[in-house]
Amino acid sequence: MQRTAKLTITATILTAIFLALVACSGGGGSDANDNTVAATVNGKNIMQKEVERGVSAQSEGQQAKLSALELAQLRLQVLGNLIKREVLFQRADREKLLPTEDEITAIINQQKQQSGMTDDDFKKNLTAQNLTEESLREESRKNIAINKLQDKYNSKITVNDKEVEDFYNGNRERFVSARGVALAMIAVDPADNSSQGITQNDAKSDAEAKLKIDDINQQLKGGADFATVARAKSEDANSVSRGGDIGFATEEDLKQNGFPAELISKFFGMQPGDRTEPVRFNSGKWYVFKLEEKRLQTENLTLESPGIRQQITQALIKQRSDILNAALVEVAMNEAKIVNNLASTMLNNPSNLGLRPAAPRAVNSRAAGTATTTPPATAPATTSTPAAAASPKATTSTKR
Repeated sequence: MQRTAKLTITATILTAIFLALVACSGGGGSDANDNTVAATVNGKNIMQKEVERGVSAQSEGQQAKLSALELAQLRLQVLGNLIKREVLFQRADREKLLPTEDEITAIINQQKQQSGMTDDDFKKNLTAQNLTEESLREESRKNIAINKLQDKYNSKITVNDKEVEDFYNGNRERFVSARGVALAMIAVDPADNSSQGITQNDAKSDAEAKLKIDDINQQLKGGADFATVARAKSEDANSVSRGGDIGFATEEDLKQNGFPAELISKFFGMQPGDRTEPVRFNSGKWYVFKLEEKRLQTENLTLESPGIRQQITQALIKQRSDILNAALVEVAMNEAKIVNNLASTMLNNPSNLGLRPAAPRAVNSRAAGTATTTPPATAPATTSTPAAAASPKATTSTKR
């Protein structure tokens, strides 16, 4: 698939498996909000403590730095997302779309495999995040059910050849194969990376980082598989989940994202499969890069270029899927009986908007490098630019 067309397809359940776990994880102990019901969905309680944990997760444990009004706004946002998620799960239940125990086990095993962790490491990681296998299974159940619900309606989407051709003709400027490189990387960061869910063998000083990157480099020189090492040792959550793959970036993208000029030049002199020696960026982070692909010149793509028709078709399906998912949320919300106690409390106390101190506990690590409780159905339809895909400064990757 050509990635420079700037039309991307988002990942499905495997990237969302931990999205809502912050709502059921806790730091232990109790607080004043443990027995406060923030909202109900068809009689099912959503507790205030779930909201506070979501606030802590989204603010990366820095909620104390938010103003009182920012906290109030964030609480409403977090609760709104929890409500939508519960509404969708209940609808999936009514439509008999709940997964079997075997399906849940298969998804969790797949997630374990992608993480590159042993069973013991996986359990330790859950414990470090104050999670249990039971809570993991329950949230996996919800994720699978919601995805099944979305798939039931999205399966009706069709795209014909004329629609593909019309999109191409109206967006020719997007279909350019630019000079650039596709990269994989292994990162070592001397800072504490627990907020990314990286708790195993995390370097926490410049000296530790240098020792670790040198050890990684020796493993690679000894024939170790790059993707396997990346999953086990990289301190960048996005590259870990993809076995180091950070996608394609143009030469200009690399420059804008802080890659040294000599390194960029080196990439274009390498052959696919070649690796760099460890390189330290101004941020203090160390990287080893592997060249996956290079394009030496920019050229316009046509509908007959490999993968372009398929890419446009998939992107149009994705855009329509996003609209259908948003419509599904609206219909499900309209059919549900929702009581938002937090919002009502704010209306009844406009002098302080029902504000209370956020729970002091911080979510120390967030699975899959993400901290949102937004259900999969609420993702907006977008067209993404893979410009920063390979950037150590902004490593949001475009799927290859």
